[in-house]
Amino acid sequence: MAYYIQRGKMPHKRHTQFRKEDGSLYHEEVIGAEGFSGISSIAYHINPPTAVSQVGEPIDFGIRYGQPKNMQHRHIKGAEVHAKGGWLSGRQYMMGNDDVKLALCMPKENMHYYYRNAVADELVYVHDGEGELLSPFGSLKFTQGDYVHVPRTITHQWKFNLDKPSRLLVIESNSEIRFPKKYRNQFGQLQEHSPFCERDIKLPEQQEAINEKGEFEVRISKHGQLYPFYYTYHPFDVVGWDGYMYPYAISIHDFEPITGRIHQPPPVHQMFEAHNFVVCSFVPRLFDYHPQSIPAPYNHSNIDSDEVLFYAEGNFMSRKGVERASFTLHPGGMPHGPHPGTAEASIGKKGTEELAVMVDTFRPLKLTQQAMEIEDQQYIYSWKI
Repeated sequence: MAYYIQRGKMPHKRHTQFRKEDGSLYHEEVIGAEGFSGISSIAYHINPPTAVSQVGEPIDFGIRYGQPKNMQHRHIKGAEVHAKGGWLSGRQYMMGNDDVKLALCMPKENMHYYYRNAVADELVYVHDGEGELLSPFGSLKFTQGDYVHVPRTITHQWKFNLDKPSRLLVIESNSEIRFPKKYRNQFGQLQEHSPFCERDIKLPEQQEAINEKGEFEVRISKHGQLYPFYYTYHPFDVVGWDGYMYPYAISIHDFEPITGRIHQPPPVHQMFEAHNFVVCSFVPRLFDYHPQSIPAPYNHSNIDSDEVLFYAEGNFMSRKGVERASFTLHPGGMPHGPHPGTAEASIGKKGTEELAVMVDTFRPLKLTQQAMEIEDQQYIYSWKI
């Protein structure tokens, strides 16, 4: 959720008559979460958004977990995930639990259908590529470094610039993804100490309503299946809408790092929160300025959480052997920290140019079989002296 916005035409009062030039009613749709008590938006369609002409056969879209023998620190070589398929067929899951799932997607083709995740918000980090997200709320342009948040239940379509290879980190959340409460005041406004503000949020631009009749396939994700529904009218026939629930984007490059005299703990990098997990952004920043500071992070135990880092750009001073698009997974209950020699080597360094996305979960993560196939089995021994 960002904040309240309004686009296009609508009646003065919600749930009242709103008529077209020919005297017929526009079709009001409330799109919301948590029954009728969470955030929502109200959209006004030219045609009924409920008219289904055909229902297709379900397509399996479940996640398949492997069975690792040991609990250990892991390095998943994401660079070995190759481009294939489209937005859904090319989605390759790496790990997950009942709260969140992480996948990589490198689509080679654009969508000829529309998509609606009926159970999960999707937060997509654009590691490579650019394009446009289309929805009833308008057009949202995205580029490398953007997080694109698509709330659950919103019908949408991704259009990628296929002249540029895309790599996307997909974070599927079974709860609402929002900006951290610690950054917001009682009215929801981002406060002065927040590392980003409302000016950084990219909003959808209003597009002309598409008043077309035909057969429009919407694939709805639920219960580990994709359910194809064919609607009689184009889903983007909205003439106006308002509310708090809509897709938006915000760039990792607009996150302003919080620094101090000594090494700051991971919560200062937090950018999003959801039920039982958080998402943090590690960005270029000045290192600590105490005369005896050690810029490399101290050894620590994740007592209550599993820690995942997706390495986006740069040379990570505390970690050896990882590369661009790698994942590391450090499970709760096991201490981890800088590799041998990196703490000493960090002393005197003035700053870093690294970029990474961190997902800390408060329930254990399970690896998929595909992730296990591209795992660096020697990573657990990389702290040996």
